[in-house]
Amino acid sequence: MPHLLLKNVFVYLFLLAFIGCTSETSTETVVVTTDSTTTETKSYEAVSLLGDTLYAMDLSPERQAQYDSALQAAQQEYEQLPDSVDNIVWVGRRLGYLSRYQDAIDTFTEGIKKFPDSPELYRHRGHRYITTRQFDKAIADLQKSVELLENQPIIIEPDGIPIPVPPEQEPTSLQFNVFYHLGLAHYLKGDYGKAAEAYQQCLEYCDDSDEVVATVDWLYMTYRRLGEDEVAERLLADVEQEMNIVANEGYFERLLMYKGMLEPDSLLQIPETASPDDRALQLATKGYGVANYYLNQGDSTGGVEMMEDIVDGRYWAAFGYIAAEADLARLKEVE
Repeated sequence: MPHLLLKNVFVYLFLLAFIGCTSETSTETVVVTTDSTTTETKSYEAVSLLGDTLYAMDLSPERQAQYDSALQAAQQEYEQLPDSVDNIVWVGRRLGYLSRYQDAIDTFTEGIKKFPDSPELYRHRGHRYITTRQFDKAIADLQKSVELLENQPIIIEPDGIPIPVPPEQEPTSLQFNVFYHLGLAHYLKGDYGKAAEAYQQCLEYCDDSDEVVATVDWLYMTYRRLGEDEVAERLLADVEQEMNIVANEGYFERLLMYKGMLEPDSLLQIPETASPDDRALQLATKGYGVANYYLNQGDSTGGVEMMEDIVDGRYWAAFGYIAAEADLARLKEVE
């Protein structure tokens, strides 16, 4: 992707202050020529904010088998008990892990027809609307979930990835995930005021260090975009190097970098032992933090180049990837 040719100061101020709109997209079918005589149809899951078609990400054979098996088990449970909200949710979640995001959205939509007062179904459909770059729909669903959860007790939401999870990793709550994703959807839209409100509410439902660092990280970036640097810096006061982080190491390292305790380059040194999928995810997650660090330091060229590197990667469902894409799309609107 060619570099964006904008003056440094303008780019920096624009990224921090501009509030843009994004288009809503859906899947279509295209014809792909495989050789001189053969064609095949292939559906893509979304269109990026930069106009690129986004296809289901190829998984390693081992992970593909794990995810296929988990989906099959979820579908069997649903067939045995189709009027269970949990069973509908798990089919949709398993489809999402296979990058079948449109199928996941359809599953949650059918579930909402049966159970229109289920906050779980709106929460998960909202997440997949974020994945497919349909931010307005995501906000509507997540806000609906907030309304349905009002005055309800905490609802535990187990981790869904069908690979080994560290035994010490705590499950999150439905309330935490609803506000976390709502904040993200507003952030991606460029509505940083509403993003800050949602993330502040999310902090009230943080029960462990992993949840805290994930929320504080996005809230820190949000306040920096709002120009409230002192508020952002105060958020870092309770971030310590000795925190017990199990799952959200990428967000934790980003916060340590903002505090000056890690160099930006160290975040991009991903272990060679990481799988290609994990390497791509870490580049998107840590790389977006590095891009924001450069912007906060006034290095708009470094920040934009880092975001371009992210969207040249393959893990397009990662939040860092979508955020980099949204920032670059807003820049292109004023070229």
